[in-house]
Amino acid sequence: MDLKEWFANRQKRREVEAVGVKQPLTTEEYCALWTTCFQCRELLYTRDLRANLYVCMKCQYHFRVGAFDRIEQICDAGTFEEIDSAMHSGDPLNFFDTEKYPKRQEDASRKSGLTEAVLTGICKIGGQGAALGVMDFAHFGGSMGSVVGEKVTRLAEKAQALGLPLIIVSSSGGARMQEGILSLMQLAKTSSALKSFHDQGGMYISVLSEPTFGGVTASFAMLGDFIIAERGARIGFAGRRVIEQTIRQKLPADFQTAEYLLKHGQVDMVLDRSKLKDSLAHLIAFHTGKQKAVGELEKNGRAAAQSVGSAKV
Repeated sequence: MDLKEWFANRQKRREVEAVGVKQPLTTEEYCALWTTCFQCRELLYTRDLRANLYVCMKCQYHFRVGAFDRIEQICDAGTFEEIDSAMHSGDPLNFFDTEKYPKRQEDASRKSGLTEAVLTGICKIGGQGAALGVMDFAHFGGSMGSVVGEKVTRLAEKAQALGLPLIIVSSSGGARMQEGILSLMQLAKTSSALKSFHDQGGMYISVLSEPTFGGVTASFAMLGDFIIAERGARIGFAGRRVIEQTIRQKLPADFQTAEYLLKHGQVDMVLDRSKLKDSLAHLIAFHTGKQKAVGELEKNGRAAAQSVGSAKV
């Protein structure tokens, strides 16, 4: 804002004040200004919370982050290019509970601003190319339907074709029940695509955020060459209450948290959100350098073999 705009805004405020008494903030305006921390109940100024990557300044609680904010936090500015943006879920089962499935899809899109629960594309992280997929829990609870599975599969194939590392940030409640067996088929499809990607020497980094459950955990979320969890994220297959009712035992207080999984060898590292981008850039650089080194060794080996063959002749 330049000086002229600042004075113009000040003049407008004075004119409003001259008309009469200020109206109190509406509930929506108040909620937009302040956010309550779910863990410590501290009242946080939303602008400061956003600047701190949606991490509570008092207790370090990591809030859930939407796909657009996550991309802004991870990618170099202006480098993300979305792919497969036109894909939409159908209604193969004509599913209806209290509302029709297409109506629920429209409501989810209005809430999240997305057409599906995952956003995929090509980007740069620390100046290095990568294929990135980001799930958004705000869209249908991040559930995996046929389109989510297809977009993840295509992203893996795109990374393989371009020789890029693959990064997927998961945040999901599991498979999408409105698509029945078709949603469960995505577990096998995504796993198969990642196997092909791995066999071609690609590096896959899986980032687990709050929360990651169900079919996503049972498929691509836990298949990474590196599995990184955000601090405090809840990760599992079934929910805590379901497990306790099944085994009739009380589970530890920190059960299914990122720290618990790290202690029991289920994830490779637990990171604060502020360190995530730098860590991803470091892993990509390490892998890219390793690939170059292997390429040089193979090239030198072929040259040595040819020279030996010439000498024999």
